Amino acid sequence: MTDTLAPPRDYRDLHDHLDALRKEGLLVTVDRPIDKDSELHPLVRWQFVGGVDEPDRKAFLFTNIVDALGRKYDIPVVVGAIAANRKIYSVGMQAPVEQIQKKWDDAIAKPIKPRLVNDAPCHEVIHEGRELIGDGKGLDRLPIPVSTPGFDSAPTLTATNVVTKDPVTGVQNMGTYRAALKASDRLVVRMATRVGGAGGYQHYLAHKKRGDKEMPCAIVLGCPPSVAFMGPQKLPVGVDELDVAGGLAGAPINITRARTVDLMVPAEAEVVIEGFIDTEYVEPEAPFGESHGHVALEEFTMPMRITAITHRRNPVIPSYISQVAPSESSVIKRVAYEPLFLDHLKNGLSIKGVKRVCLHEPLTGLLRVTTIVCEKCMPRTEVWRALYGAAFFKGDCGKICIAVNEDIDPRSEEHTSELQSHSFISYAVFCLK
Repeated sequence: MTDTLAPPRDYRDLHDHLDALRKEGLLVTVDRPIDKDSELHPLVRWQFVGGVDEPDRKAFLFTNIVDALGRKYDIPVVVGAIAANRKIYSVGMQAPVEQIQKKWDDAIAKPIKPRLVNDAPCHEVIHEGRELIGDGKGLDRLPIPVSTPGFDSAPTLTATNVVTKDPVTGVQNMGTYRAALKASDRLVVRMATRVGGAGGYQHYLAHKKRGDKEMPCAIVLGCPPSVAFMGPQKLPVGVDELDVAGGLAGAPINITRARTVDLMVPAEAEVVIEGFIDTEYVEPEAPFGESHGHVALEEFTMPMRITAITHRRNPVIPSYISQVAPSESSVIKRVAYEPLFLDHLKNGLSIKGVKRVCLHEPLTGLLRVTTIVCEKCMPRTEVWRALYGAAFFKGDCGKICIAVNEDIDPRSEEHTSELQSHSFISYAVFCLK
């Protein structure tokens, strides 16, 4: 990792990505006033729950944002810009959908170390100290939407890349965890996105074990797409996502030192929220809608005190449509997970008759139902091998696994009744998972 001054970059930042979406007709710009507390997310969510086919979904850029009291914000918000549909995801990856898995495989196999720079766009504007406290200051200056108006009781950061560091090895982790605002200089972060806790949570436990009262943390908003994809992608614990992001971009990612915490952050980030997570106390997180369509009640999670907020001169804040599936979050996972399942069955287990794997998305959020499309006359023993192979490939997926013939489109609602009756080859329900 070499230290240079403002080198050129060989990858797109968020602004370049929005320009690319605009050229493809995938970005809608809304200039009229939009209430972030009651209108913004519901307008975009309607695409996912209102019967719009996935290929017709768009990203939305809101340039004139107000809150419920009529207060105006000077920072735009973009929603759906990472994965409102597969085409948008592929624009961010700069690869056709069918080549995305190979791009991930190559990036993981051939990571590229980041490049340290001093002159970072994310430090063009800096807020510290008293500038973080009070109405219209700190976090209160950012137009963070309410995800599900009427159910969620606080604005919540959803499109995050949360950076923490193992206090023993020094290896950083970058995960996508929601963070609910509590005050202009405080929020709570929920690091519970995989069985056993996410990478950031493992760092939290390591800091507690050492007796550290706080853990340094940086919440990054609006990374270059090659970096933004890292948070939701569940890489092995201990892998530095910035290295893999370099592999994805085909060039070193520019990083810079955070101002108030000992962490490295993407230099072209739109906004960086720095601070320390308390390892001794927890605070309640307000009710929040989840992927299955129900609202999780109050839970206790990690409080973070803010020590600095830095951003570009012309930042754009991204937000994910998450919660009830189908959503942007579930599309991000689906595009990544389905090829992994297919590769595992066809190449890892050598079950050649498997043609396709489909993870059911609406309400189940990919976790409950896995459908395997098998070629005609595939031996029953191979069908059962595929069912078991899919069921135990990923710990939180595949409670119900179904095998169907090629004449069934597992994504088509027209075939729902068939899937529920005679068109099964076989199925397995794993109730212990």
